[in-house]
Amino acid sequence: MTKDINRSKLAHLLEHWVEHNESHSKSFKEWAVKVREAGYTELAEDILQAEHKMSECSDLLRKAREKC
Repeated sequence: MTKDINRSKLAHLLEHWVEHNESHSKSFKEWAVKVREAGYTELAEDILQAEHKMSECSDLLRKAREKC
């Protein structure tokens, strides 16, 4: 199993995860606006906090990808 792991494959996988996370981050931001406009300010803040953490995760994945 581990024989199939190489830097190229890892770099590709990490890039995929970053792209996936960025898609979620964008959606979180869009929904936070909608939720806030609907009057749910505290929920919007929670969604924005989740987006921030998703961005932090993406940063770590980019850092890992650079090491590949």
